[in-house]
Amino acid sequence: MQLKHLRTLLSPQDGAAKVTCMAWSQNNAKFAVCTVDRVVLLYDEHGERRDKFSTKPADMKYGRKSYMVKGMAFSPDSTKIAIGQTDNIIYVYKIGEDWGDKKVICNKFIQTSAVTCLQWPAEYVIVFGLAEGKVRLANTKTNKSSTIYGTDSYVVSLTTNCSGKGILSGHADGTIVRYFFDDEGSGESQGKLVNHPCPPYALAWATNSIVAAGCDRRIVAYGKEGHVLQTFDYSRDPLEREFTTAAASPGGQSVVLGSYDRLRVLNWSPRRNIWEEAKPKEIANLYTITALAWKRDGSRLCAGTLCGGVEQFDCCLRRSIYKNKFELTYVGPSQVIVKNLSSGTRVVLKSHYGYEVEEVKILGKERYLVAHTSDTLLLGDLTTNRLSEVAWQGSGGNEKYFFENENVCMIFNAGELTLVEYGSNDTLGSVRTEFMNPHLISVRINERRQRGMEDDKKLAYLVDIKTIAIVDLIGGYNIGTISHESRVDWLELNETGHKLLFRDRKLRLHLYDIESCSKTMILNFCSYVQWVPGSDVLVAQNRNNLCVWYNIEAPERVTTSSIRGDVVGLERGGGKTEVMVTEGVTTVAYTLDEGLIEFGTAIDDGNYTRATAFLETLEMTPETEAMWKTLSKLSLEAKQLHIAERCFSALGHVAKARFLHETNEIADQVSREYGGEGTDFYQVRARLAMLEKNYKLAEMIFLEQNAVEEAMDMYQELHRWDECIAVAEAKGHPALEKLRRGYYQWLMDTQQEERAGELQESQGDGLAAISLYLKAGLPAKAARLVLNREELLANTELVEHITAALIKGELYERAGDLFEKIRNPQRALECYCKGSAFMKAVELARLAFPVEVVRLEEAWGDHLVQQKQLDAAINHYIEARCSIKAIEAALGARQWKKAIYILDLQDRNTASKYYPRVAQHYASLQEYEIAEELYTKGDRTKDAIDMYTQAGRWEQAHKLAMKCMRPEDVSVLYITQAQEMEKQGKYREAERLYVTVEEPDLAITMFKKHKLYDDMIRLVGKHHPDLLSDTHLHLGKELEAEGRLQEAEYHYLEAQEWKATVNMYRSNGLWEEAYRVAKAHGGANAHKHVAYLWAKSLGGEAAVRLLNKLGLLEAAIDHAADNCSFEFAFELSRLALKHKTPEIHLRYAMYLEDEGKFEEAEAEFIKAGKPKEAVLMFVHNQDWEAAQRVAEAHDPDSVAEVLVGQARGALEEKDFQKAEGLLLRAQRPGLALNYYKEAGLWSDALRICKDYVPGQLEALQEEYEREATKKGARGMEGLVEQARQWEQAGEYSRAVDCYLKVRDAGSSSLVEKCWLKAAELSIKFLPPPRSLEVVRAVGPQLIGIGKHSAAAELYLNLDLVKEAIDAFIEGEEWNKAKRVAKELDPRYEDYVDQCYKEFLKSQGKVDSLVGVDVVAALDLYVEQGQWDKCIETATKQNYKILHKYVALYATHLIREGGCAQALALYVQHGAPANPQNFNIYKRIFTDMVSSPGTNSAEAYHSWADLRDVLFNLCENLVKSSEANSPAHEEFETMLLIAHYYATRSAAQSVKELETVAARLSVSLLRHTQLLPADKAFYEAGTAAKAVGWENMAFIFLNRFLDLTDAIEEGTLDALDHSDFQDTDIPFEVPLPAKQHIPEAQREEVRDWVLTVSMDQRLEQVLPRDERGAYEASLVAASTGVRALPCLITGYPILRNKIEFKRPGKAANKKNWNKFLMAIKTSHSPMCQDVLKFISQWCGGLPSTSFSFQ
Repeated sequence: MQLKHLRTLLSPQDGAAKVTCMAWSQNNAKFAVCTVDRVVLLYDEHGERRDKFSTKPADMKYGRKSYMVKGMAFSPDSTKIAIGQTDNIIYVYKIGEDWGDKKVICNKFIQTSAVTCLQWPAEYVIVFGLAEGKVRLANTKTNKSSTIYGTDSYVVSLTTNCSGKGILSGHADGTIVRYFFDDEGSGESQGKLVNHPCPPYALAWATNSIVAAGCDRRIVAYGKEGHVLQTFDYSRDPLEREFTTAAASPGGQSVVLGSYDRLRVLNWSPRRNIWEEAKPKEIANLYTITALAWKRDGSRLCAGTLCGGVEQFDCCLRRSIYKNKFELTYVGPSQVIVKNLSSGTRVVLKSHYGYEVEEVKILGKERYLVAHTSDTLLLGDLTTNRLSEVAWQGSGGNEKYFFENENVCMIFNAGELTLVEYGSNDTLGSVRTEFMNPHLISVRINERRQRGMEDDKKLAYLVDIKTIAIVDLIGGYNIGTISHESRVDWLELNETGHKLLFRDRKLRLHLYDIESCSKTMILNFCSYVQWVPGSDVLVAQNRNNLCVWYNIEAPERVTTSSIRGDVVGLERGGGKTEVMVTEGVTTVAYTLDEGLIEFGTAIDDGNYTRATAFLETLEMTPETEAMWKTLSKLSLEAKQLHIAERCFSALGHVAKARFLHETNEIADQVSREYGGEGTDFYQVRARLAMLEKNYKLAEMIFLEQNAVEEAMDMYQELHRWDECIAVAEAKGHPALEKLRRGYYQWLMDTQQEERAGELQESQGDGLAAISLYLKAGLPAKAARLVLNREELLANTELVEHITAALIKGELYERAGDLFEKIRNPQRALECYCKGSAFMKAVELARLAFPVEVVRLEEAWGDHLVQQKQLDAAINHYIEARCSIKAIEAALGARQWKKAIYILDLQDRNTASKYYPRVAQHYASLQEYEIAEELYTKGDRTKDAIDMYTQAGRWEQAHKLAMKCMRPEDVSVLYITQAQEMEKQGKYREAERLYVTVEEPDLAITMFKKHKLYDDMIRLVGKHHPDLLSDTHLHLGKELEAEGRLQEAEYHYLEAQEWKATVNMYRSNGLWEEAYRVAKAHGGANAHKHVAYLWAKSLGGEAAVRLLNKLGLLEAAIDHAADNCSFEFAFELSRLALKHKTPEIHLRYAMYLEDEGKFEEAEAEFIKAGKPKEAVLMFVHNQDWEAAQRVAEAHDPDSVAEVLVGQARGALEEKDFQKAEGLLLRAQRPGLALNYYKEAGLWSDALRICKDYVPGQLEALQEEYEREATKKGARGMEGLVEQARQWEQAGEYSRAVDCYLKVRDAGSSSLVEKCWLKAAELSIKFLPPPRSLEVVRAVGPQLIGIGKHSAAAELYLNLDLVKEAIDAFIEGEEWNKAKRVAKELDPRYEDYVDQCYKEFLKSQGKVDSLVGVDVVAALDLYVEQGQWDKCIETATKQNYKILHKYVALYATHLIREGGCAQALALYVQHGAPANPQNFNIYKRIFTDMVSSPGTNSAEAYHSWADLRDVLFNLCENLVKSSEANSPAHEEFETMLLIAHYYATRSAAQSVKELETVAARLSVSLLRHTQLLPADKAFYEAGTAAKAVGWENMAFIFLNRFLDLTDAIEEGTLDALDHSDFQDTDIPFEVPLPAKQHIPEAQREEVRDWVLTVSMDQRLEQVLPRDERGAYEASLVAASTGVRALPCLITGYPILRNKIEFKRPGKAANKKNWNKFLMAIKTSHSPMCQDVLKFISQWCGGLPSTSFSFQ
């Protein structure tokens, strides 16, 4: 960092007047200086002095100069200044936010000694040091001070760390003490830290260390725990004085120390981790620096001096301009000031961790800051000044930033999205996503706070193209996943994060509710969608509709309005919301209902104050009133009573408003007295319950508080006496009786006699109650009471009184009840009848007056009919036997079924008049069958027919009519009916009637008469399809005659008469219509013809305009010319297409030519610019004179053509002389030449050629020769004759050419002679190159005709030896060829031999070839497949050749599947140790061990052959370079296996050796890496089973079955090896490619294994020997010792070993003797052969051996 002097803020004085202290405000806007005269000067950030004020002493009696200011600091909010004074006091002055605000003392803290230094690190906390050594804290909020810690030494300096959470104090005894309010997790110690050598007046706390200096002129940097890091010693520098003050930069990266005339700068180097001294700032005559203050943004440093001067310095590492809009000032490695040059605003970008800021970028419409450090990322919003620093490992600058959201920055890097909230130093969250489009990510960060919601931070993003995830960023968990069937192309959360909108690529808009996890499709074809800012209102566009959802909770309720353009945006402000729509070039604003938006949003968020404020701005309308009502309800629920009161006032509900006002006063009073929410006070809660009319709840609240009186008062006030008395009764209130009396009196006073009567009744005073009831005019209540009480019934007078009152009040039923009760049935019945209480009357009559029942039933029915209860009346009439009335009632009640039932019971005469009425009902219900039946019953068949006719059911009507009417009457009826319908204009109905009686022609006539042609055509098409076309044509003509041309057109076209249509329109002058029809219906060129005729009718300019408009001008001209209307064509071309005129002249000329008018035609051709055509015309007519005339006058180029034409005429007349003369005149000798050639007059042709075109003579000569050749012998003779002539003329070269051109024309002798003659002439007379060329040409020709000797002799004439030899070879004259080679050029002898060999090969003469080339002969045998001959011949050659062909034969046999023959071949010829043969031996071995049927005694010889061949091979390998190689070892193993197999087959031939054979099968299992595993385990298992070793058999066969399954599956992975642990049977074996055991045998084994596994007696373990190991294993698992295998059984030899001479070969004595004994007893030749082989293999037998003799 460098210091650059900017300006002097305060000029120094001549004497000592030191600046005692200075301070910068936290907001960088104010700078305070306190001078020696105790006045505080205030400067702005630009260094302009703006204000000042004087400090005051603690006590004025000591005078204004009784103290000095030692410390000064601004509050964190920059509105106050603390002043520490030596007169034991600290004052806090409030200076305000603006310049010139009144300065007032707002706090003072009196101390016990002088204040020496002071800091204000945090809100309300001032830290200061005292002369007595204490460091104390003053709290401006409580106005109290306390001691943090005390020492015994004067506090000389005090400083804080960068964050203000820790303090350092320096003391006069050199002690430096540290104290933390909050160590921020650093774990650093507190208390005494360092003992500096001198008082540390200059003390600074930087980021990485503490710097202290003083009067010893040394600067010491201490580490975090007080150890010395660095020392800068200036004690020997005579110019340096003591250090008086120090200041650390706000970032803690630099420290400046003041001394005399000098400022020293130390900069921290993060890379070297040490302080580096920058160049000191030396200013002469500055004197001692007494105070330093660093601006909070690090950009300025101010220094106060002893003489009272204040100097301002610019602090800067470097400065740069970004895009000419921002100035970047690096005030420290980790701090940058970004200044907007246009607005002057500044932002301080700082790394809190002290990392060096590498690069600063300003992105996102120049609003957002991005900067990197080595380990962090700095982000900031310049507008809101919110800065963040998050941990970030650099990724090579591949990050992509998106600033679409104002609250959060989205960073994409390597498929990961990280979110950083501005102002937060932790990442908000990160997710994996590949979709970087901001439209596919939505983040909402507390955008609209809702009531009851603290923090709301949510993210929606795409996991893949069809899956959306929603994450709660606070908890960091997934709150929703949406799988959609189509690709999502846009998504956005609402501001509260409760709803998600997304659109798919099919333009379908979906709404997802996050809480309920429900998805709703709300719009199709959505081209625009947006949430309205500050609300949950949604605006979208669907085609030409603007859709607005004011309440998104009800997505089905959408407000739609039509628009004529595209929505481009939303604008909200000034109390309205507008949707901007582009309509063409203009933008139109559609205003939304702001009331619904603003009010709805405030309600959703629970912000009722905002809702009230909004409603205050509106006039009272029904909508506003509804909003006030909603708000009143919600605010009451939320207990926001003041808002509720305002709502009821607005609504004019005075009582509720007054009641709530009183309630609010109670709540406010409680709140004032007791604090907290007054709404929880019981009286408030009770009053709210009363307001909701929930009096029981209010009562409960009062009684909970034991406020019985208040509950009773509430009820009394409401006149709810019953509840009041109930409360008094429940609580045993002493005023209960008084209350009751008061209640009765009140009832009487208010004339509530009924209620008073009920009260008396409840108290048991019946008479008083009845008296009151009667008084109240309620005799029914009195009657009820009397009826319920027997004692009152006895009072006759009372009863009479009541009955009289009841009758008077017309309460007859109740009077009847009373009369019945007092046993007066007559009066009771009368009363019941009067009161229409027929049920009671009938019941009473049944008991008392049975005769009256029928009359009463009828009266009851009549009463019900009067009451319009017809359905109820029916049964009573039936009971009263009044059938007619019952029927009428049923019909009136529309009880049709019941009516039918009753009618069916009546006689026919009575019923018949009612049936039609019922029938009409069923007809109206379209139940025609029932209606028909009823009409028939009522003898009204005609009505039934009419019903069917009206219903259009002509068939049924006809059927019914036919039943009861004659056919002719039916026809007359129907036709009459139809004519009637026709008169009424009901043509369709008339048509149906005509058709029903099969008179369609009448219908057709009707339709024609009424000009309903469509219907007429329809009927003709249906009934007379053959006349349809004629009808259309007829109608067309009629309509044309009537002038209805459009309709006529339709009919003409239907009749496929488009020409008639066109003619109709033409004749009426409607050319446009004619053109339209022709174009639509008349084929490709019809419309052009019509257009032409139309134009012709117009003529002149009009015609041109029309044809131009139709784009047919050129076509019309052509058409006119085609139709010979040349005048019209000339007129059109003259007016519009002048370039067409020559073409018309030409066509006119051609027309005239065709007409034979040649002179006129000639004139037109010349006008057309085509004189050549005129010439050709005359030539065609052989008018040579006229042709010549025109050609010479107008087309000189054609003169020659005329002469040629004349010549052609002469030729046709065979007048060659004349023709030749004409052609030569026309300068066309070539044509003359051609004519002579065509006529075969070659001599004339050659003559003309020689005279006029000598250059073509040679070519003509050649052509002549070709012609001769074509003509065969006759032609050839001509050539020979010609050649002889050339020869005689001495033209040898031409003669040779002529001879050479002679070809075979049936006489080969002639050809041969000619060729030989040519060769002879060339050798004799022509130069050597030419003669060589001729011979080379003739030689192959002679060879071609089989004259090999002649050709060879020719070649030898010119010393062409090789060619001569080839000629002899081709003629198979081998001896001549050899002789020529031997005599003339011995080099070619080998060549002749080679050719001879090839010849013999090609001829298949192998026997002859053997004598010449054995190898070639052998190869030929191989090619011909004569293997025996080949091997027989090879046997006579050397060993190497023999084995080459043996190997080839063996390979061939193996390919053919002849493995046994291949083996026999090697048995016969031995097995050489050639590495190239190894694969053959391995293949023979593999095929042998895999082949079926080898597990028997009969297979012994095959195994013995394999064994002997391998033994021979191994013996040969020992002597070769391959000895002891891996291949050798493998073949040794194969030999051992072959020996085991041979010995097993031998043992199988002798019964006593059965166990030996079984043991050999078991031993072979250790070699399953070379054998087919399934076959080996099968053979071992069956062998073990045969000798009774069932455990082994079971394990081996079980393994065999596992292997067969593995072969089926194609993998050995599922095999279980547990049975073969600790054995030498390998686990890793090749999977056999196929099953080696047939299916039947596999099934047999499977059955046996299953049977045995069910039998528990077997143990599934292999037998073990004395080693504790598996008995057939060579290796003991416990010791790892390997035993030798027995040569006879393959089992390990543990004792009784018989050793052989060959090392490693041994046998078990017992097994050996058993084998020898078996040979003795059985004389088995196979066993003897085994013994013989062992003798060979092991170097002889042991001495105890058996003799072969």
